[in-house]
Amino acid sequence: MNVLASIVVGFVQGVSEWLPISSKTQVLIVSSYLFALPAAAAFAFGLFMELGSVGSATIYFRRDILSLLRDRKLLVYLVVVTVVTGIVGTPLYVISDRLLQNSYNVGVPMMILGAVLVFDGLFIRYSRRVASRTLTDMRLKHYVLVGVAQGLAALPGVSRSGMTVSTMLLLGVEPKSAFRLSYLAYIPASLGGVLVTAIFSKSELRIGLDAVTIPGVLLAIVVACLVGLAVIAVLLRFARKNTIYVITLSLGVLALIVGLLSALGVA
Repeated sequence: MNVLASIVVGFVQGVSEWLPISSKTQVLIVSSYLFALPAAAAFAFGLFMELGSVGSATIYFRRDILSLLRDRKLLVYLVVVTVVTGIVGTPLYVISDRLLQNSYNVGVPMMILGAVLVFDGLFIRYSRRVASRTLTDMRLKHYVLVGVAQGLAALPGVSRSGMTVSTMLLLGVEPKSAFRLSYLAYIPASLGGVLVTAIFSKSELRIGLDAVTIPGVLLAIVVACLVGLAVIAVLLRFARKNTIYVITLSLGVLALIVGLLSALGVA
């Protein structure tokens, strides 16, 4: 087992999952290089690696999860968003297998998302409209839009957190609620993604697991979980401040840079 390589992959997953730079793509690139995996196998392995990030979100939001039986609004939100995500994301995941076997540049959708986040940041900074909407103010149509945004993230190069957070910010959801609701919606969606990977990409996933070895995979998942806890805490701390436009702009610029490097074949 290559311990250092597993730690690196886990660290990349733990950081990138919560940033708008598509963790699937970053893990794909890193695991392809460190473990010499084919693109399709690296993509399937990247989705499996999300178990570590699920652990981060589950631990951090354990009180919200335990309150689901009492908080009907949150439960309905998660059910609707998850169902819509599955309807939109499952066929896109199947299509992505073919995209990765042909010419598909993951940098392009990443740059588009970066531009949206930059727009979000400028909109928050200069708009006179105050983003004050919380889950209490959201309606079914908002849940559906968030689910569609999350489902589109099944495509390589599209960031799930970037799509959901930017969608909610544009809908007028306050930043703190947008990040929290995005991260909560990630838990069932990611578990569904792992299941879809196991069903539709058995051979590719097996190649990845065989190359990394089970102990290596477990180590990477633990690292991703621990790193993710720290990243979630930092981002939510920023989201509580009035300078949220700064972090939104910064994340947008980061996505643009990473997307450009990917498009040019540098990253």
